[in-house]
Amino acid sequence: MHDLGEIAQWLESHTIHHISDVHATLPDPTFMSNGRQFVSFSSNNYLALANHPRLVTAAKQGLDRYGVGNCESRLLGGDLEVYRELEARLGALKHKSDAVLFVTGYMTNLGVLSTLVKAATLARLHGYRPKTRRKYAYYSDEFNHISIREGIQMSGALRRTYRHCDMNHLESLLQTGDGTTPIIVSDGVFSMEGTITPLPDLVALAERYGAILYIDDAHATGVLGEHGGGTSEHFSCYSPHIIQMGTLSKAFGAIGGFVAVDRDMADVIRLASSAYGFTCPPPPDQASALLAALDLMAEEPQRRQKLWDNQRYFIERIRPLGYQLLSTETAIVPVLIGDTELCVRYVNVLREEGVHVDSVQFPAVPLGQARLRFMMNAAHTKTQIDHAIGVMESIGAKAVS
Repeated sequence: MHDLGEIAQWLESHTIHHISDVHATLPDPTFMSNGRQFVSFSSNNYLALANHPRLVTAAKQGLDRYGVGNCESRLLGGDLEVYRELEARLGALKHKSDAVLFVTGYMTNLGVLSTLVKAATLARLHGYRPKTRRKYAYYSDEFNHISIREGIQMSGALRRTYRHCDMNHLESLLQTGDGTTPIIVSDGVFSMEGTITPLPDLVALAERYGAILYIDDAHATGVLGEHGGGTSEHFSCYSPHIIQMGTLSKAFGAIGGFVAVDRDMADVIRLASSAYGFTCPPPPDQASALLAALDLMAEEPQRRQKLWDNQRYFIERIRPLGYQLLSTETAIVPVLIGDTELCVRYVNVLREEGVHVDSVQFPAVPLGQARLRFMMNAAHTKTQIDHAIGVMESIGAKAVS
């Protein structure tokens, strides 16, 4: 039997908790599963926009106008005004003159990171003659998302990994760059840690060593900053060195990914990235819904304020219970449990009480660092948070025997 068949048999005979349950409705933040209602503390729908009537109405209008999909690459005739409008709005949110839209955030990282180091080679096929032949090297935070790591691997460029948010270690690697042009890559908010990258320090290093700085702002866009502009707005830190990536399936409540860049760089990415030129964009109804999401983010800053109020209330309630919180900087609040099996038992007890929380285990995090990843939502009520805290208090008292 081939390996896949053996793996399938092994999965069937073991309790593997990485395979998720199937639900009847989406979390907003409550949802139905197997006839029961749960409160989700594991949804990326931070601002509770996914089911908002204005997004639904905008998507329906997009369906009526465009149908369910354009069935074409944007380079080959599938471009629409609604995509260009969305890209202009996303660029403005990130203080850039343009943006490039991809079908998902994952594809954005694969498509852009695999392309940056090859753009000059591809352009030479069309007659471009570079003044300098450059060799690139990526410098990646050890806790970066897997899509970043895979995008870098696809590029074929050298990758050097620096310790999590350790700027001294990063600089020591940059100092031994051997004539390569560096591309520093970091999550803005780290999805398993809940930490925020020290962006001003990264910008300083990028400027000092002539590096491109690529920030994956998936969990920061729409959440951090006064207007939801993400990590740059959070720190009031902008630089021409920064390529800002974001997803549209988290705070925006829809689907898609993008990079916000200046217009000349956007044109290079559109021409060079296979993930842009050889596949379809998100359905046009999603672009219509995303324009409505941008409007709501601007009109209703109280949504973001409620998210942060809930985050502070959750931390205030759980701290006295004695659990180790890995970070309290963002809407992601990981509670370290350590042992994988113990972490799974926590999840099962919480689920019995109607609370849905992710158990994050190896290989998503290092061995021995399994954790409960509580993700806060603008639509959580204090009653829902109090119930989750009560369950955690009860589990801690019983030590999950």
